[in-house]
Amino acid sequence: MKRSTVHGVESESAGFPTLSQLAALRGWYAGLPARAAVAQYLGQSRATGQSSRAMLSGIRRQLAQYARQRHRDDLALLIAHPTAEREERARAVRDAIEKLQQLPMPAPMVTDAVDRWLPARAARALQACGIRTLADLTVRVPRRRRWWAAVPGLGARGARQIEEFFAADPVLTERARALVVAPKTEISPWEHLIVPQEVDGSRGTFRAPQATCTLSASNDYEAVRAWLSLQESAATQRAYRKEAERLMLWAILERGRALSSLTTEDAIAYRAFLRRPSPRERWVGPARPRTSAEWRPFQGALAPRSVAYALSVIGALYRWLIEQRYALANPFAGVKVKGAGHGGAFDGSRVFTEHEWSLIRSTADGIEWIGGWSEEGAQRLRFVLDFWYATGLRPSEMVDARLGSIEPDAQGDIWLNVVGKGSKRGKVALPLLARGALDQYLAQRGLPVTPSRWSPNTALLPGLTEDEAGISASRLWAVMRRFFLHAAQALESVNAFVADKLKRATPHWMRHTHATHALARGVELTTVRDNLRHASVATTSVYLHTDEVKRARQIGEAFPARIS
Repeated sequence: MKRSTVHGVESESAGFPTLSQLAALRGWYAGLPARAAVAQYLGQSRATGQSSRAMLSGIRRQLAQYARQRHRDDLALLIAHPTAEREERARAVRDAIEKLQQLPMPAPMVTDAVDRWLPARAARALQACGIRTLADLTVRVPRRRRWWAAVPGLGARGARQIEEFFAADPVLTERARALVVAPKTEISPWEHLIVPQEVDGSRGTFRAPQATCTLSASNDYEAVRAWLSLQESAATQRAYRKEAERLMLWAILERGRALSSLTTEDAIAYRAFLRRPSPRERWVGPARPRTSAEWRPFQGALAPRSVAYALSVIGALYRWLIEQRYALANPFAGVKVKGAGHGGAFDGSRVFTEHEWSLIRSTADGIEWIGGWSEEGAQRLRFVLDFWYATGLRPSEMVDARLGSIEPDAQGDIWLNVVGKGSKRGKVALPLLARGALDQYLAQRGLPVTPSRWSPNTALLPGLTEDEAGISASRLWAVMRRFFLHAAQALESVNAFVADKLKRATPHWMRHTHATHALARGVELTTVRDNLRHASVATTSVYLHTDEVKRARQIGEAFPARIS
C-alpha cells in the first residue's frame, strides 16, 4: 500500500524503492559518502536542507518494511543494521535486495500485526486501543457504521484505507470472523483447553466409583494432568501431552464424548483418524507457536510407526488410570497398527551418506552472507553441525551441556558428562572434530580456550538475541529444520535427490548419521552402543547397514556378466 511521497522517498512505504533510489543505496554501500551518493543519483529529488543520510535511511526503512510485509523479518533486520556496520554488511544487504525483488506479495494472515499492512498513523491509533492484529480489527470493520469513531486518532480517511484493504481480501475477513466466533474449546492447546461440562468426564460412562479412586481428580482433564506430572523429563512430558491433547480434542470435537466414555469402536476410529486427520482445515496446519490462533495439532498424516507410538502412549495412560481406579477399562487394549513393527530393519533413508553429509556441511560455510543468518547464528550453526555429528548427542543433551561437564580421564582422553533419557547419567567421548569445533566456537565468542580458565556454568550452546528466551531443545530443533530447508534450496540444482531428502529430514537424523558413519569406519558395535548410551546392543545394531550404492557395486562385482 503506497502512501505520500516526500522528496523522492516514499515515507514508510511498503512499495519497492525506485531504480534511482536503489542506485544511491548501492553507491553508499560501495563506499561513496552519503552526500555524494545522493547527489549523483537523487539530485533532482533532494529538497533544500534535507540530510543525505536521512534520505538513505528512509530508503532502508522502506526496504525493511517491504521485507516485513513479505514475512521476511530476517531480511528486514539485516537491512536495518547500524550505520557503522555498512562495510561488513554490504554484500549481505546486496544479496537481500536481489532476493526481495523476486519475492511475491504474500497473502495477509489474521495473526499479522496491523502495522505490517496498514498505514503507520492508522496502525499506531489502533494499537493504542488494544487492536494489535488483523483478527482484532477485522471484526470491527463490518459491524457498524462509523466504527472508527471509537478509535482516537483514526479519522475517516484512515478508516477508508482500512476498509479498502479488507475489501480486497474477503477471505481474510471470513477467517478472522471464524476465529472470534469459535468457542474456546475449538482446537485449543492443552494449557488453554476449556472442556464443556457435558464431556469433561465427571460423569464418564466407564468411570470407576470415586470412593475407591486414589486420585482427587473430578474430571478427565485433571486426571490426565496428574499423569503428566509424573514425568520428570520435560521432553517426555511434552511428548505425552501432545498425544493426550490430540485424543481429548478429537473425543470432544469429533465424537462428542469424554475420555472416560470412549469405546473400543472409538479407539479403532481414532487409529484411522491418526492416519489421515480430517477435516484438514480443523486439524492440520503448518508449524505455529502454541499461542497462535493458527496452531493445529497435526502438520500432516502420521506414518505407521508414529501411529503406533501414539497408541502406545495412550494405552499407557489408560492403564495408569485403571491402576489408580479412576477408569474401569482401556478401550485401546488390543488395537494394533499394521506395518509399525519395531523389530523391522532400520530405515536407511533417515541417514545422510558420507557424500551427502559433505554437501550439507559445505552449505553452512558462509551462510551468513547468502542465507539471511546473523553472523553469531551462523557461527553457532557450524559448531552445532560439527559437534553433533561427532558426538551423536540428543537435542536436550546438546542444550544442557556446560563447560564444567567436560573433563579428561587418567589417560588424557576427553569426555562430556551428560544426563540422558530417564535421567540416566553417562559420558560421551569427545573426538578431535568435536574438540576443534568447540575451541573455534569459544574463540569466536571471545571466551578462553584453555580449560583451566573456563567458567563451569558456561553453556556450550548459548542463546542468541533471536532466541528470545534462550536456546532450548525445541528452539534447537527449529534452527536445524530451518538450516535443512535452506540447504535443500541451495542444493536443488546440484543434487535434487539430496534436496528432497533434506526437506524430509529432522534433527534426529544427526544421531542416526553419527552412529552409521562410526560403524562404517570400523568403530566396534559395543563402543557405539556405549557412546549413544543404548540399553541393548540390539538397538545399536540397526545402524549396521551399508550404503546402497556400495552394496549394489559389491554385488555387481561378485556376479559379473557371463562371457559367451
